[in-house]
Amino acid sequence: MSAETRQAPPQPEISFEDFLRLDIRVGTITRADVNEGARKPALRLWLDFGPVVGERQSSAQLAANYTPEELIGRQVLAVVNFAPRRINGFRSDVLVLGVSDAAGEVVLITPERAVPDGGRLY
Repeated sequence: MSAETRQAPPQPEISFEDFLRLDIRVGTITRADVNEGARKPALRLWLDFGPVVGERQSSAQLAANYTPEELIGRQVLAVVNFAPRRINGFRSDVLVLGVSDAAGEVVLITPERAVPDGGRLY
């Protein structure tokens, strides 16, 4: 199956105001480990979003492309204003953003160069 056949169709049109309601910020992964017992292979992440947002955590299905060790120090984009969820007993505060590779596995979205933690996507 090609990557094109796995792509989801476009979502309905939204207003610019709807987009602005999403709080997408950059954070640095400070710790990571395997989320043992998750239904799908996942990693637990602790991220620093700077002094305004602070530290948040996330469970993300990244195990196919990343090891916990290689994620430490990496800056990523995440939605920080979703309600927290419990995933295998772990509180997931943010949704780390990524796109699918050719195999359908997550590849993280990162800034092209270092930026201050907590910076908002616009």
